[in-house]
Amino acid sequence: MTPKYLLIFFSLLYLLSFNSQAKQCSVNLNYGVIIDPSHIRIIDHGKTIMQINGVAQLFIEGREIPLKNEQQHLVAEFANGIRKQIPEIVSIAIEGVDVGLKAVNKVIGGLTGENSASQQKIQTNFDELKWRIRTRFNQSANNYFIAPQDFDDFDDIFTGEFEQEIEEIISDSIGTILLAVGEAMINNADNENARNEEQRISTFDERMENMGKDLELEITASAKVLAKKAEQFCIQMTGLDKTESKMHQAIEQLKEFNLIEIN
Repeated sequence: MTPKYLLIFFSLLYLLSFNSQAKQCSVNLNYGVIIDPSHIRIIDHGKTIMQINGVAQLFIEGREIPLKNEQQHLVAEFANGIRKQIPEIVSIAIEGVDVGLKAVNKVIGGLTGENSASQQKIQTNFDELKWRIRTRFNQSANNYFIAPQDFDDFDDIFTGEFEQEIEEIISDSIGTILLAVGEAMINNADNENARNEEQRISTFDERMENMGKDLELEITASAKVLAKKAEQFCIQMTGLDKTESKMHQAIEQLKEFNLIEIN
């Protein structure tokens, strides 16, 4: 009965909102990247190994590399691509988490009522988490940081620092939902003394099933939007990898530093 629908809710949450955005996106970042309005820095173990100032002023390990016009065009193209795609990584990852959190919040609201104490508590936890995630990767306007990692799965971006906190919020949410289910069934029984037990259970099952169907439709639609964004991200990063390869051919000093790797 009820546990079946709870299983549906959280299976949807994990399978649709967290893990479906980035199927077959085999893009690796071999170094960390820091972006601010004036610079792009490529970081290896805390050390800046490559830096682009302005449009196309290139530094390798602190030394400026004189560039010809063609080389400047390649560096500028690469820099513009980095400035566009790194924020997109952060946006897709945060949006994926947001879809899952909204799903949990909707279930709790449906069971306990909109703006109930339970829903407000969970919503506060969600809002605080999303704020910390965003400030972690987007510290201020037009300033971004991302560590070296692969993007076979976009939720890997949160491994470590936020992973445990996300799991704790989900666990707390499950507890809140189970409590709300119990209260809802008790209230349902109190309000429907005229009905027999079988009718009461059938009515509650129907309510839960309808909620599950609504949630499935909503999450599936959001997941499809995210999947499209992730697909486009992979296409753009593949193009940027080709630009980086051209830079390696045109600028001898860059050959040792391969930021983007496509598997």
